[in-house]
Amino acid sequence: MTTPTIDLTDPELFLGEDAGPIFRQLRHNDPVHRHPLPDGGGFWALTRYADVETAYNDHTSLSSEGGPMLGGSFRSAADPSAGRMLVASDLPRQRHIRQQVHRAFSNGMLRRIATQVTTLVDTAVRRAVADGGCDFATDIAPELPAGAIMAMMGVSHTEAHELIGMTRRMIGFRDPVFADPGEDERIGLAVVQAEIFEFFAELLADRRKNPKDDLVSMLLQARRNGRPWPEEDILFNCMNVAVGGNETSSYTACAGILALHRNPAQKALLQADPELTDGAVNEMLRWSSTNAYVMRQAVRDFKIGGRLIQDGDTVTLWNASANFDETRFPDPDTFDITRTPNRHLSFGIGIHRCIGAMLAQIELGILVRHMTDSRVSFTVSGPVRRLRSNFIRGTTSLPLTMTATSGP
Repeated sequence: MTTPTIDLTDPELFLGEDAGPIFRQLRHNDPVHRHPLPDGGGFWALTRYADVETAYNDHTSLSSEGGPMLGGSFRSAADPSAGRMLVASDLPRQRHIRQQVHRAFSNGMLRRIATQVTTLVDTAVRRAVADGGCDFATDIAPELPAGAIMAMMGVSHTEAHELIGMTRRMIGFRDPVFADPGEDERIGLAVVQAEIFEFFAELLADRRKNPKDDLVSMLLQARRNGRPWPEEDILFNCMNVAVGGNETSSYTACAGILALHRNPAQKALLQADPELTDGAVNEMLRWSSTNAYVMRQAVRDFKIGGRLIQDGDTVTLWNASANFDETRFPDPDTFDITRTPNRHLSFGIGIHRCIGAMLAQIELGILVRHMTDSRVSFTVSGPVRRLRSNFIRGTTSLPLTMTATSGP
């Protein structure tokens, strides 16, 4: 069966509910889809859970060194982050980078982050209740990554939000909320990437003089073949951690709160039994599929789903489709906080599973517990605005009415 023309590069497709039916159509009729591009090239789009899972674990056929997203940097013979940034590296270099970056996700650090996030979220929720409401997407959700950045990078609340603003502009380089519509998208992306590097370069210079128990100081101590990491490697991996952490948790939080609003029975179930928080967080992660896809490059000819992928081809792994595959998730279009098993692919799988997965779950658990507290009531009170992106599924505005209840 022939699939009608589909454009998965069009960010407009992801502003509403249109992507779901298209992914369902692809899973059923053309699961390994050859997607054309206007320049005559193209890429492969994997949409079934089984194929996406296979691709994540196939490090012989597929490389991560082209970067995680289509058009994410200026094209050149080689991506400058290739082999240097965790998300853009292959074995064995990937294992070494992961070991060094993982030091910043120790149990002690996670406890510090949880304490900081709890303080910020508690303050934000109390303020919103006192004001009668807020825009959850800008007033509460960003406090999740802000708390993590403050603890992990040893910066102030103001500096954390400065960095979040930059990563928002980087990921939202095609969204008028974050970018100048009259500016060339690629130029705007390059400018904000440079600003992020400058932020971390200043932090790096300070930590050389005043080391702390933070990510930058830890990477300054990292060694490869007995030599310190080059400064560029440290900057790339600081950006990797910041972008991944800033976007995933806060945008997933928005999708999760909206899902609870639209499914009051699930919200009531969670309020009645806080032990369901972990299940609720995992269902929010599946439901939001915030990181819609990741990109890989074929390094040899191979077959998947009956289709021949050739050496040099670009392959995209669509988490946003795999997480709704009916063969793995019964009734996938139902938001169900009791869903089990719930082996979603929102963090990826295998060696490239998101290094901050545990952190994101901790942050989201704190947020869910605050927002479903019996003393707080919330309801959506205005239009919801979504991020104009095919890479990150986000919400840029989520107005809520929030009030105190007579709960204990």
